[in-house]
Amino acid sequence: MNRSIRKVAVLGSGIMGSRIACHFANIGVEVLMLDIVPKDLTDAEKAKGITTDHPAFRNRIVYDSFQATLKATPAALYSPAFASRIKVGNFDDNLADIKNYDWVIEVVVERLDIKRSLYEKVDALRKPGTLVTSNTSGIPIHLMAEGRSEDFRKNFAGTHFFNPPRYLRLLEIIPTADTDQSVVDFLMHYGDLFLGKTTVLCKDTPGFIANRLGIYALIQTIRVAEEMGLSVDEVDKLTGPVAGRPKSGTYRLSDVVGLDTTVHVANNLYASGEGKDESREAFALPGIMQKLFENKWLGDKTGQGFYKKIKDEKGKSVILALDFKTLEYVPSGKVKFETLEGTKNISDVYKRFAALVAGKDKAGDFYRKTFADVFRYATFRIPEISDEIFRIDQAITAGFGWQYGLFETWDAIGLKNMLAIMESLDLKPADWVYEMLAAGNESFYKVENGKRLYYDIPSKTYKRIPGQDSFILLSNLSDNIVWKNAGANLYDIGDGILNLEFKSKMNTMGAEVIEGIQKSISLAEKDFRGLVIGNEAVEAFSAGANLAMLFMYAVEQEFDEINLVISQFQQTMMRARYSSVPVVVAPHTLALGGGCELTLHADKVVAHAETYIGLVEFGVGLIPAGGGTKEMALRCSDMYQAGDPELNILQNAFMNIAQAKVSTSAHEAKAMNYLQDKDQIVLNRSRLIAEAKQAAIDLADNGYTQPKQRNDIKVQGKTGIALFLAGITQMRLANYITDHDAKIAEKLAYVINGGDLSYPQLVSEQYLIDLEREAFLSLCGEKKTLERMQGLLNGGKPPRN
Repeated sequence: MNRSIRKVAVLGSGIMGSRIACHFANIGVEVLMLDIVPKDLTDAEKAKGITTDHPAFRNRIVYDSFQATLKATPAALYSPAFASRIKVGNFDDNLADIKNYDWVIEVVVERLDIKRSLYEKVDALRKPGTLVTSNTSGIPIHLMAEGRSEDFRKNFAGTHFFNPPRYLRLLEIIPTADTDQSVVDFLMHYGDLFLGKTTVLCKDTPGFIANRLGIYALIQTIRVAEEMGLSVDEVDKLTGPVAGRPKSGTYRLSDVVGLDTTVHVANNLYASGEGKDESREAFALPGIMQKLFENKWLGDKTGQGFYKKIKDEKGKSVILALDFKTLEYVPSGKVKFETLEGTKNISDVYKRFAALVAGKDKAGDFYRKTFADVFRYATFRIPEISDEIFRIDQAITAGFGWQYGLFETWDAIGLKNMLAIMESLDLKPADWVYEMLAAGNESFYKVENGKRLYYDIPSKTYKRIPGQDSFILLSNLSDNIVWKNAGANLYDIGDGILNLEFKSKMNTMGAEVIEGIQKSISLAEKDFRGLVIGNEAVEAFSAGANLAMLFMYAVEQEFDEINLVISQFQQTMMRARYSSVPVVVAPHTLALGGGCELTLHADKVVAHAETYIGLVEFGVGLIPAGGGTKEMALRCSDMYQAGDPELNILQNAFMNIAQAKVSTSAHEAKAMNYLQDKDQIVLNRSRLIAEAKQAAIDLADNGYTQPKQRNDIKVQGKTGIALFLAGITQMRLANYITDHDAKIAEKLAYVINGGDLSYPQLVSEQYLIDLEREAFLSLCGEKKTLERMQGLLNGGKPPRN
């Protein structure tokens, strides 16, 4: 069956249902979201004369849920405009409409009887071949399909999204014995390509893969911490970014998810594990979790959990942490461990793991105990929850945001090294690990010919992880590096295309990165067909220029050095724009300041959907001077049409820069003119570099020719400056901005309007970047700009001085 998904019906509008609906709207699908009809009229409805027949009453539950989702943070939609793709209704009046939909996703309350009753109706109304899936996290998939028609059962499976669906990459696909293989293949492919997910094939076992192992790890971490007397702050420090995990750590994660949710999953796993799971008792709640649950201290949803936010006497928000001994909330303390101090200079998380478990203090003990326990548990879950180790690692990394999965982490520590630790703690793994070692295999993964292989337990051989042909993973291509320096690696990624990867802290653009861009363009022009600038960093594509170096020069009033640095940066951006081969930039996560400017100068941008891009220099007392201000003036000029209010268009660009506004998605970046219609948005981050490579090939194949520098940029001159200055003055008089804000804004207005020209006229790019550099240099001499730069470099927010 040749499937295409144009219309999706979501049955259930709760937190998950409404957010799943929004994510399908994000990809351009028409969505119908349904929920139950309320039982009674509210007093407000009665006062308005609304009856039980009125749509406002009948759709109240689904409408209110949808509106709450639209207001929620972080946003469920890439753009507010996408809300128009979602239509709401109710089960009584609109369920029959599913006959016109390609995929029905059930997200109702976690009760088997309710789900079965709904599926009976769906089975009677759907057209043959329609996909039907459940987002259940705890009910066996096969039980829900019992009693349904053969066609229903063939087209039925579990599709378990993680919350929030827009941001968490995991989509677990759980077929039953009756699910047609073509349906499984379709869901795996569609989730990957269209929804941007890491699709993981799971068995129909309790908790599937991610929750089974993730909840085990969370509860055992809390249990070990309780036994060791570690504080909330200490544990969240140990289980945060230092260990390649999200900033939320363990306890903050529990507060965000909701302790009731964790308890519900844990209780299900405890109940279902009788006679099947040798570690079933691990899912019994530790004492502190039980106490909080009894007190209804469930986290963010109840205002307190392991943490509590209050206002101090000055009205400032303060976060307190729970003291387990007194059950009172106390100020967070500074966490310091010798083990962590010793790993500060190990920037690569993968290389850091061995040092963490080698620690001689309490932190080292904590890592050894928690790692050993969860590694042991994972080995015994094969083949119960999965036949392959890579699926376990994919589920954990995509579902919980860990940089490395369990077996990947074990490899980083060293298989034999970790095994010795496990044996010393009487936490021996499953026999297959010993058999693997006895056969001379000392790692769970290895790389051959640029492809990643995993150890296959049944065959006792290494096999290629499927699906890699769609991805380019730079971490697998160390043999393909053709040039490198301290700040960048240049890879030959095949078919005549190079890829430049930044490797500085937060991928900031200092001298080494600038050299890397120049060198990569030179090599591409000489021997290759095109260049991609992209990387696999977790935190940022590029957080901008090297502010520390700039601050040092500014403090020492080395203005000639600053002028040289900025001039080189500008020339590098212009070279990216005007090279003789296509340059494709592949931003993701943060693309700020100089990272945004590099993006603006690409022949084409292939951006991940979760790209947060902006010209943020204003916040540290500067204006964009790497061609950013020039480029926005140029793009506004290209937008002008006869009769348009040109200053309105320019004002939008001015305000984006003056407010240091950052897009909340790649789609919003298009609305802000940081991305253009020619640019491409990719949902699956893992496909980003491969898609960028293809874009470079397409440009080269289609006869790419070196563009000429522009000298036809229309600027407004004194007319625009006068209008902007009037607005700046009004903002200052109303105390919306400070005197220094006003000064920076005046510089920006001068540059973006083309300087002190008597009337609107055409200017060149070089003219505008010269104005940028002049304004930038003058602001570097301002004391208050230095104070802002210093505030950011000291780890805080720049002062509003």
